[in-house]
Order: sequence, then C-alpha cells, then structure tokens
Amino acid sequence: MTTVYSRRLVQKLWNYCDVLRDDGVSTIDYVEQLTYLLFLKMADERARRTLKPEHIVPDELSWQTLLDAEGDALEVQYRHILTGLGKEDGTLGIIFRKAQNKIQDPAKLKRLIVDLIDKESWSATGVDVKGDAYEELLTKGAEDAKSGAGQYFTPRALTAAMVDCTLPTPDDTITDPACGTGGFLLAAYEHIQRHHGAALTPDQRRRLAHGAITGTELVDGTARLAAMNMLLHGIGAPNGPSLIKVGDALGKEPARRVSLVLANPPFGRSSSIRVVGEDGRSSREEREIERGDFWATTANKQLNFVQHIASLLEIDGRAAVVLPDNVLFESGAGETIRRRLLKQYDLHTMLRLPTGIFYAGGVKANVLFFERKRAREEPWTQKLWVYDFRTNQHFTLKQNPLRRDHLQDFVDCYLPGKDRAERVETERFRTFSYEELIARDKVNLDITWLKDASLEGADSLLPPEIIAQEIVDDLQAALVEFAAIADALNAKPSTLADPGQ
Repeated sequence: MTTVYSRRLVQKLWNYCDVLRDDGVSTIDYVEQLTYLLFLKMADERARRTLKPEHIVPDELSWQTLLDAEGDALEVQYRHILTGLGKEDGTLGIIFRKAQNKIQDPAKLKRLIVDLIDKESWSATGVDVKGDAYEELLTKGAEDAKSGAGQYFTPRALTAAMVDCTLPTPDDTITDPACGTGGFLLAAYEHIQRHHGAALTPDQRRRLAHGAITGTELVDGTARLAAMNMLLHGIGAPNGPSLIKVGDALGKEPARRVSLVLANPPFGRSSSIRVVGEDGRSSREEREIERGDFWATTANKQLNFVQHIASLLEIDGRAAVVLPDNVLFESGAGETIRRRLLKQYDLHTMLRLPTGIFYAGGVKANVLFFERKRAREEPWTQKLWVYDFRTNQHFTLKQNPLRRDHLQDFVDCYLPGKDRAERVETERFRTFSYEELIARDKVNLDITWLKDASLEGADSLLPPEIIAQEIVDDLQAALVEFAAIADALNAKPSTLADPGQ
C-alpha cells in the first residue's frame, strides 16, 4: 500500500513537471520549488496540529499567505517568503539559502500550491512514503541529462551494497563529506532502523535524529535537497540546527572524527583550491589552504578526498568510498597516498565497478573499503581483497540498469560482520598481499586478471549499442584525463619542489 501510494504521489507531482518544462523549468529546478513548497506546507501542518503545535515559520511568511494570494500578488509573496526564510539559521536557512522562484506563471504556481501540494497531508503521511516519493523525484531529476544533476547521484543499488557491507549501527557517527542529495546518509539511517529499530533506546533515537548523521555539500542547491531529503525521512528538525553543512569539505581539518564515512566524491580531477601538504609543497590553484593532516600535495580532487576521509576517521573507524581509476595508478602524490594508506590504514577490500552505471559518462570507478588503525611500525594492510565486477559486465542506464541483486555475490564474498580470515577466493574475488602490492610499479592498484570475453572471438561480441556506449565512455574518460593535463600545464607553480624531496 505504501509503495503504491508513494508511486501515485510521485506520478502526480511528476506529471506537472512536464507542464512546467514548456516554461523552461528544468527537472532539478522543479524539485527545488517542490522542496520550498513542501517545507512550507509541512510547517503549516505542524502549526495547526492539536497536540504540541510547533510554530516554525513566521505568520507573514506562512503557507496560508500563499493560499490567500492570487495573480501577481502570489508571485510577489512567494519571492518575499523565499528571501525572508533564507536569512534564518539552521535547517530553515539551509533549505531556503539563495532560493529563487523559477515558476514565473502565477496560474501554474497557484495550481501547484492548491491542487498538488495542499490537498495532501504531508505530516500525516509516513516518513517512508513522503521520503520515498522525494527520493524518486530526485532520481528522475538525475536521469535528466540536461540538468547535470546526475553528478550528485550515486546509483541506489551501489549505495545499498556499500551500506550492507559496512553495517551501520545505532552507536556510529556517520558522515559523507560530499553528500550530494544525501543518498548514503539516508541508506545508513534506514539500515539502522531496519536492523535495530525495535531495540533502539530513546537516547539512541534522539542521537540518530539530531547529530549522529551529518553531511557536507559544496553546492547550495544540492545541499537544500539533501537537508529536505533527510527531514522528510525523519532526520533533523525543521527549526533546529542543520545536519547538512554548506561548504568545501577539503577547506580545513575535520572538527570531529567519525566512526563511518560513506562517500562518492565528485568526479573531475582538478580541485578549486590550493592545498599544502606535510611535504611542504603547494599545489597550483586559486586559494591556499594548509592541511597539516594531508600526506601529499596535489590538485587532484579525488586524491585530496582520500586524504580528507582518512583524516576524518577515528581509530577503528571505517570507510567505503567510490573513487575513479586514476586514484589507483597516478604517480607522484598518488603513489605517496597509496603507500600511506596501505601502511597506516587497513585497506582490505576493493570493488572494481563496471562502466554504464553512473549518470556522468566515461566514469571508470572503484569502491575502496578501509579502516583507520593506531600507529605502529608494521603495515596494517596485510591483504587487499579485490572483486572484479568490471570484466565481462555490461550495464546501461536504460536498457540494463544496475540492480542490487547484481551486487549480491560481492556482498556474500565480503562477509559483512565476519572475520575476513574466513573469506574464500573465487574467480572474481582474489587476494593480494602487502608485499605484492608494494612491489608493483608505483604501487599501482589497477589490478585485473580476468580475460575480456569480447576479445576472445566473434561469437562473444557484444551488441552494437553496448559497444558504442563503451567507446563513448572511454572517449569521455580520456577527455577528462587530457583536460586535467592541460590544466596542470597551464597552471603556474608557486614553488619549485626539489625532485629529490
């Protein structure tokens, strides 16, 4: 019943998106407008309830003022509300920060307010229903190639598998330093509710809803979607502090350490900041930030996120991070970071992902699973288990999308919650010792061993549409690499490092 109602709700809201598209309102703009209006409607419902009414929004900026306004006055009042609430603190300020009205036709705005949103009782609806409805709208927004929203979106099947491997608990502190629309944070919260919900103490419930799960997001518009997404799922309070911080996670050392990081940092090599590592070298970017906790200096965004996430973890904390192939083989800072990760952390598992599963084209990625350990002389990584889910695996976003069951064999091999000594090698799952990894040229972790069946003979050739898509992905990946090289050549180094250092 819940799923049916959720789908009906999504379809009802989604159909109206097609109407607004003719006015130049993109999918992601539409979801943003829904975010503002849903918040106002839910605030109104909380203010009117008989038991413990909550006054979240000032009367002059309330939902009722939108219902009362007509024509041009409606558009004026809507803009007034967005501006006024954008000046507030906490969750309210994050959701309405820099908010703008994108629906210029007052008649269409009125219909959205009166016919689509006001007729539903959003506070009475279970969090799973309204949360699922919002998540599905975000998914549809990510599928809209023109919106560019896909770059903030991790395939839900992959998110679920990563959460199933890391097993979040009620006592974890969980963060995502590049949280996008909050997919990892919600998946972790839902996993805890599903597996521990009945046994949660009141203190654990309060902690989970008000600070144990947090995220950071650079882009204002995406941060508001994440804040609303969490709120609709029962995480955080509309008039409380925001659990989503807007800013660059790489900008400074973490204020607190956490026990679990789940992340898919944004693709694209070049960083928008200059980072100075403990080696004393500065990268060549616009503004300089000194990070004494970084092992190496680089403008490679993903390598900086690896260092940041490593620093975020408390002792025995664990991480599962989606990272592109260049993190595995890039020399210089890349090699330094891989050596440190293998020695000072337990980099125990790597999942090699197939192409065709991300909305951003040309992405060849992996999931690295690692844990922080106490300082010691001996390396903490004894074995790296590599699961090759790339060779002879072919997915597309439309015809053959990735599903959670496609990843079940990996999760079974991972043995979540069990001693890794019990793991068994299979055709796709192999182990490599620390000595083998360190002996590889530049500690290159770009490891493969399976043969590509499509290269074996004409009988094994893939369908033309898949071959074409893989060629496009390869070309796009190459363009990203060339763009990064061009950026590096065009940048002027602020210091010249001694090659021997």
